[in-house]
Formats: sequence, C-alpha cells, structure tokens
Amino acid sequence: MTDPSEAIFAVGSLVKLQVQQPWLKTAAAMPVLRPADLVDLNEQGEVVAIHAMQQRAVKFRRGTFLLPVSSLSSNVDPSANVV
Repeated sequence: MTDPSEAIFAVGSLVKLQVQQPWLKTAAAMPVLRPADLVDLNEQGEVVAIHAMQQRAVKFRRGTFLLPVSSLSSNVDPSANVV
C-alpha cells in the first residue's frame, strides 16, 4: 500500500518554503542544524528525496534540507502551460 502523502510532493517536484522554520536540518548522512536564514521564504527548491514522517529533502541554492510537507507549497508556474 502506498502512502498518500508521497503523492503530495514527489521527487523532482518544484516547491517553495511557505513557513519559515526555526532551524534547518541538513539532509546529509550526518545531519546538522543550520540557521533558518539560509533559505528565504518563497525560495524555489526541488524535492530530491522522500523521508519518513511526511518530510522531504529539498535542494535549495544554499543546501539540501529536511522539511515537513506542511511547510512547503507547490511552485507550479501558471504561465508554463501557455501554448
């Protein structure tokens, strides 16, 4: 049985940070807490991995961080479908 939360943001999805986090946890093999100002609100990132407890590893310009699905929103550009 597939977890329905996996369909929310699949690997390769473009997302943006909607809720500022107090700290950012790196998605490295040995995670480290980093200051929250490394990722701006509404900065675009790409989901690179799905983790337990409804978390996604999202690659931003200053690093890859583990973020809860609830703090992310889809970053689909409405003008991308213009023919």
